[in-house]
Amino acid sequence: MARIHVATWQETYRGLMTDEVLDDSEFVSARQRFWTIGLTDERFAHHRVAVAEFDGELIGIAQSAEPTDADATWSQQLNILCVLASAHGTGAGKSLLEAVLFYDAAAALWVADPNRRAQAFYRKHDFIPDGTAKEEYGIKEIRMVRRGQSKLQPSESAPDRA
Repeated sequence: MARIHVATWQETYRGLMTDEVLDDSEFVSARQRFWTIGLTDERFAHHRVAVAEFDGELIGIAQSAEPTDADATWSQQLNILCVLASAHGTGAGKSLLEAVLFYDAAAALWVADPNRRAQAFYRKHDFIPDGTAKEEYGIKEIRMVRRGQSKLQPSESAPDRA
């Protein structure tokens, strides 16, 4: 998962983030620690995680959790959705999104700006920019939100699909 996380960042953010960050020899091991903690620490047991595979190889990862924004009016937040460029257009992104977000619940995410491909993907799945922006890792990000049918909690909806 760490390799996919780093590879997708290198593909997506080259030119937006510094090469020093993207090519850091510790980048993969830092992401390994991130995923190890995220998958094994009880504090994160409620997070939804999914992977996409093709021919036995990982091609994408996704993770969602409860909202972290103080002004959240949604019940879930997409924190990670990364698919290798070679797998764009295969449906992997859609499958990952559906695996970690409840379809009928309001949700939000932060996406790099500019990242036209990702923003178009999220628009296709009913997310719209809400006018909020921030900077993280030296990249401008905009918040996109999806208004759901209801504000379901994971325990009140369909079984966990991750």
